[in-house]
Amino acid sequence: MTGQDETLEVWIDQDLCTGDGICSQYAPDVFELDIDGLAYVRTTDGELLQEAGATVLVPTIALRDVTDSVKECPGECIHVRRTSDGVEVLGPDAADA
Repeated sequence: MTGQDETLEVWIDQDLCTGDGICSQYAPDVFELDIDGLAYVRTTDGELLQEAGATVLVPTIALRDVTDSVKECPGECIHVRRTSDGVEVLGPDAADA
């Protein structure tokens, strides 16, 4: 997928989010369901980012949980890309998806 030293960022396409909450179950430090029933990304200090296309860096400690969230998401709405070149490495637009 990606090298150990690469910085990754994650975002959610709320237009595709089904509100199942699987992502927040796998990675509660990164994802959260809001009162509108859709998932959003959270900053490391817990701020929920509700702007369309808002991204947060994927904490190294949460990479496995974020990966599982992407794989299990029924809405296929979670995108993970390298910050160095913007290439999606996990999600519906990833080259190996």
